[in-house]
Amino acid sequence: MRAGSGQLPCYVPAAVGGHLIQASHSRLRAAIVACAVAALAISAGACGDDESSDANEPAGKYTVEVVSADFPARQVLGQTSLLRLGIRNTGRKAVPALAVSISIAGREGQASTLPFGIRDPQPELAQPDRPVWVLALRYPKFAGSSEPGGAGTSNPKTFAFGELKPGATANVVWKLSAVRTGRYVLRFVVDAGLGGQAKAVTEGGSEPGGSIGARIVSATPDKVVTDSGEVVEK
Repeated sequence: MRAGSGQLPCYVPAAVGGHLIQASHSRLRAAIVACAVAALAISAGACGDDESSDANEPAGKYTVEVVSADFPARQVLGQTSLLRLGIRNTGRKAVPALAVSISIAGREGQASTLPFGIRDPQPELAQPDRPVWVLALRYPKFAGSSEPGGAGTSNPKTFAFGELKPGATANVVWKLSAVRTGRYVLRFVVDAGLGGQAKAVTEGGSEPGGSIGARIVSATPDKVVTDSGEVVEK
């Protein structure tokens, strides 16, 4: 589905199949989750310092196009992968403050305060948010740059990348470590500012963005032998 058709284009690979695979090594998972919690604590303390001021954000509509979206369809627990997005300014005026908002699709993902996490529905949990991926420090950044390129905002799910000149393409990268098995779909939405006055639209007038799916499996997946003698993953 192409951007601009009125619906978010879907980049979920058709080849992704099979059933959910549970982690078979509790020690591996426990260690990974412990690292995830520590990383989240560090990143939470760092957020907020790089927020861009939107007091003088120019109102208007700005035409952009998502030209690429790439994320490995199959990942292993503990593996580090790159989420890559290419966003082009196809209009005649500069986008004031290119912004990308990310969330895991579904009720639990939308309810979470984490861009790459879900919310545990169990009541009375001290910390109901559960990371699915942990974002590496100093990310996101522009492809090919060693410096961070995406500033934190008041919304932890939104990343700001600054002005985007007409005809220019922002190739941005998130470095993510998988810490929870399962099937997930990342949904991303592109905007032209942080204050709600500058709006990004496709050439067809719809909201630019899309979705991309991934399946996270354990490092040593559980296997069973079928009645026919075939060894398959659970």
